[in-house]
Amino acid sequence: MIRLDANVMSPQDNYKFLSGAIIPRPIAFVTTLTKNGVLNAAPFSFFNVVSSNPPIVSLAIQRENGLMKDTARNIVATGEMVIQLVDEDLTAEMNKTAARLAPEENELDATNLTTISSEKVSVPAIKEAKIRMEAKLFQHVPISNDTGDIVTDLILARVLLYHADETVFDEEKQYVLTDELKPVARLAGNNYAKLGESFIIERPK
Repeated sequence: MIRLDANVMSPQDNYKFLSGAIIPRPIAFVTTLTKNGVLNAAPFSFFNVVSSNPPIVSLAIQRENGLMKDTARNIVATGEMVIQLVDEDLTAEMNKTAARLAPEENELDATNLTTISSEKVSVPAIKEAKIRMEAKLFQHVPISNDTGDIVTDLILARVLLYHADETVFDEEKQYVLTDELKPVARLAGNNYAKLGESFIIERPK
């Protein structure tokens, strides 16, 4: 086995290894509002489920040169967000919003996506997303490096309301239909993955 000491590796090399090894990762396509009401949209793949009771998901948003990214700053300031899950149909348009823009610029203006009003938060949602979650800030955890600099904003978000397209949700069984959702996952670099083949292994009793 090749040994890699995380404590002596550079932050860039740690990122490369973690993002290359912990795969595939779901993508949170997050919409937020600035204090002035400007819509912001950005994708994040350091994203997952934390709890189902209460329903909480996590977003780890890395800072750039010590500065909070627009999404993290907006969430901390307003306490609200909408998290859209990315499917095959949404991927190309989602990728356009990954460009670095000024805080007062709306990333969705560079896409063909449209918005729809939310019910429990003031943040608009992306209409084309097949699954979206209206959420509020549950906890903000700043993460510091060994020198004491804050490098990541960990956002714990409590889900208030789910929206699921009829084509991807079995309402009777309360199941998400993954084959119909066609989720897309993040790999390393510019690489993404589709769902691919699935298999079943029964848990031991």
